Amino acid sequence: MHKPHSILTSRRKLIRPKRMKTFKIGLIIVVAMAALGLNSARADQPHMRAALEHLRAARAELKMAEHDKGGWRVRAIGSVDQAIADTERGMNFARGR
Repeated sequence: MHKPHSILTSRRKLIRPKRMKTFKIGLIIVVAMAALGLNSARADQPHMRAALEHLRAARAELKMAEHDKGGWRVRAIGSVDQAIADTERGMNFARGR
């Protein structure tokens, strides 16, 4: 006849490997999710970055253009400045997620 203590001890030995396996799988999932999140953060929105570069180039071209545009050049510079700011805000928002 088995003693209650020996049955309890053998059950613990059976349960521990299951818990460890569950823990390891959970840890692997968490690490994988973190790695995927870091990769997307590193990519840092290539289309938004490209748009930002184009907007900055457009601003530089507008600044070098002649000033005889009836105020439209100045207005366009303001619009591009706003677009640059909005693009940067959008990129920062996406990083914060």
